[in-house]
Amino acid sequence: MKRITRIALAVAVVSLLFACGPAAPKTVKFGVFEPLTGANAGGGALEVEGVKLANELYPTVKVGDKEYKIELVISDNKSDKVEAANAAQRLVDKDKIHVMLGSWGSSLSMAAGPIVKQAKTPAIGLSCTNPLVTKGNEYYFRVCFLDPFQGTVMANYAFKEAKAKKAVVIREVSNDYSVGLAKFFSDSFKQLTGDQGAILAELNYNTGDTDFAAQLTEIKKFKPDVIFAPGNFTESALIVKQARELGIKTPFLGGDTWETPEFLDVGKQAVEGVVFSTFFATEVPLTENSKVFLDAYRKKYNKEPAAVTALGFDGYLVAKAAIEKAQSLDRTKIRDAIAQTKGFPGATGTITLDAEGDAVKSAVIKTVKGGQFSYLTTVNP
Repeated sequence: MKRITRIALAVAVVSLLFACGPAAPKTVKFGVFEPLTGANAGGGALEVEGVKLANELYPTVKVGDKEYKIELVISDNKSDKVEAANAAQRLVDKDKIHVMLGSWGSSLSMAAGPIVKQAKTPAIGLSCTNPLVTKGNEYYFRVCFLDPFQGTVMANYAFKEAKAKKAVVIREVSNDYSVGLAKFFSDSFKQLTGDQGAILAELNYNTGDTDFAAQLTEIKKFKPDVIFAPGNFTESALIVKQARELGIKTPFLGGDTWETPEFLDVGKQAVEGVVFSTFFATEVPLTENSKVFLDAYRKKYNKEPAAVTALGFDGYLVAKAAIEKAQSLDRTKIRDAIAQTKGFPGATGTITLDAEGDAVKSAVIKTVKGGQFSYLTTVNP
C-alpha cells in the first residue's frame, strides 16, 4: 500500500511539473559583444562604458506584471574574426541571451551575423558602419549611420571646406570598415570634382603595421591636397605622426574610429588639426536623453564621453524599449519590436530604423584642437 502511495505521489509531482512548463527566466540577458583585447580593445571598452552606464540607470525591464533585472553578459571577441564568431556562438548557445549589443568593428559584427540570424536572436550594432553588417540579415540592426553617408560627408568636406581637387587614400586593407569607407569617399570625391583622376593613389597597409615609410614616400611624390586615411585609431595616429616627421603638411581626414583617447596619446602634437566624422558631440545635445547621458557620464567619470560610448547607451535603451513594446521575452517578438523603432529619443539623436534595420542619423565633424576633440559642425542626411 505504501509503495502505491509513493508511486502516486511521484506521478502527481511529475504532472505538476509538466503543467507548470519550463521555469521562467529570472533575468533578461543582454549579450555585450565587444573587442576587449587586441587591436580594437580601446574602442570596445568605450562602447561597454555606455552600455554599463545605461544598465546602472535603467537596470530592469517590465513585461506584463513582472519586472526583470537586465543582466549584462560581456563577451570579448578579441578583435579577431574567428574569435568573434566563437564569442557570438557562446552568447546564443551557452548564455541564452535575449539580445546582443555590438560590436566595435564592422568585420567583427559581420562575423557574428550568420550566428544571430540562425539562432533568431536580435543584435543591435552600436558603431559598426559597413552596410554589409545588416544587409540580408533581418536579425541585425544598428543605431549608427552607414559608411556611404560618412564617406560622402568627408568627400564634401574635402571638396567644399578644404578646397581639395586631388586626394590620396591610404586604407587598412585587412579591415572591412576601412576598405568600405575609402571606396565611398573616393566615389563621392570623384563625382564632386567631376574628375575620374581626382584620387591620385590608393595605398594599403595591414592591421598592426607600425612603419608606413613606403606609403608616405609615395604620398610625398603625389603632393595631394588632402589625405583620406580611414582606419583603426593606433595605425591612423602613427601614419599622421610619421607623415609630419617626413615633412608632409597635407591635411589629414578620417572617420569615426579616430575618436578615442589612444588616437590622441599616440599622435600627440602631430594630430593637431586633423578632421574626421563621428556620431555625437557633447557640445550639441539633441534630446532629453542626451542630457541624461551626459550628466550621468560626467558625474561618474569626471570627463567628456566619446561618441561610441553614447551609442552604447542608445543600443541598450533601444533594446529595453523593444522588450517593453513587445511585452514578451520571445526573441522573434523582440526582433519585430526593434524593427519598428521610430522617432526614438536616443542620446545621439532621434533614432528611426529603415527597412534594412539601419538608423537614419546626422553626422558630426570634429577636429583635434589643443590636444582635445573639438566640434566643427553637424551634417544632416
